Amino acid sequence: MARESYLKEVALLFFRLGATSFGGPAAYIALMHHEIVMRRKWIDDQRFLDLMSATMLLPGPNATEIAAHLGLIRAGWLGLILAGGLFILPGTAAIMVVAWAYVTYGSLPQVGWVLYGVKPAVIAIIVQAVWSLTKGSIKKPLLISVGLGVLGLYLRGSNEILLLLGGATLVLLIQNGGRLFRHRTAALLVAPTLLLKVPLTGLAATGAAVFSQTTLFLTFLKIGATLFGTGYVLFAFLRSNFVAGLGWLTDAQVIDAVAVAGQITPGPVFNSAAFVGYLLGGWPSALLAAVGIFLPSFILVGLLSRFLPAMRKSSLAASFLDGVNAAALGLMLAIAIQFGRVALVDMFTIALTLGALFLVFRFKVNSVWLVLGGGLLGAAYKLLLV
Repeated sequence: MARESYLKEVALLFFRLGATSFGGPAAYIALMHHEIVMRRKWIDDQRFLDLMSATMLLPGPNATEIAAHLGLIRAGWLGLILAGGLFILPGTAAIMVVAWAYVTYGSLPQVGWVLYGVKPAVIAIIVQAVWSLTKGSIKKPLLISVGLGVLGLYLRGSNEILLLLGGATLVLLIQNGGRLFRHRTAALLVAPTLLLKVPLTGLAATGAAVFSQTTLFLTFLKIGATLFGTGYVLFAFLRSNFVAGLGWLTDAQVIDAVAVAGQITPGPVFNSAAFVGYLLGGWPSALLAAVGIFLPSFILVGLLSRFLPAMRKSSLAASFLDGVNAAALGLMLAIAIQFGRVALVDMFTIALTLGALFLVFRFKVNSVWLVLGGGLLGAAYKLLLV
């Protein structure tokens, strides 16, 4: 009976999170930290940070992978499927509606008024998560220095995966010194991750090809298994495969899929796969594309769950993970700064951010209410200006 209760708890929580997650992976991860570590206390800050950091070294949508792993921790393998699947579901459904409107009316629904107020609230949630995780787990001067270094380098345009690996390797070398010359453990830790970064070749040669649902599924399966990074990287993969490779889409359609559709719906930008699938073959292809791009994440989380606990038991592996943790928090803070540059456009959005920070730090207000409240206030303010 307890297991059924846990499954219900996981299902309801991650469906709600999936329906209210706006702002990109850092925001989604911050929402999960607020709900699972701070409010429900399923796990502590250190375990959440280890999980978050290790997941960042995997290809695919990291927020979805974290959701699936948290579901596994709480309710077993069925919890993994429920948490990951229900976190994806609201965004996938929403983006299919957007794709239908795009095809039917030639334009996308405008929800800029709501996002105008949501973004300042999301900044507050990210800042609170970074503060909590840093306070609990990143106390050594070396780790603080690595985090700040990653923050600065990312803002200057460095690749996030290289920063994660670089920060981890630096901590590993400094903390363990000569031991690394007597053991091969470090190489065993770093080499598999570097191999994961090697992209697979395209499934189709340059030039237009006849549409095939099998090719559609396999192409998105490949993307889900090899893509690291943000929605901008997804844009490059989609363009390479569907514009230059298969000739099924135009540049304008790919831009709409990622830069527009991926931003006005909740959940991972990877949901843009459903948009592409719908454009090419309607509802069945939309579902097939979504399954293809997300399926590798569930498999990778299952594999990660077998190895992550053992990493803390090895001093070398623990040093490597500490370095990833510090770098990951630096990345989250950098993303919050970048987000602020876009979201804080006037005195109202600045005031909204300060208010959200006060509510989340002083009263521990539920993050969902912050997102919904920010959206309503943003829409109301815009309406008054019309």
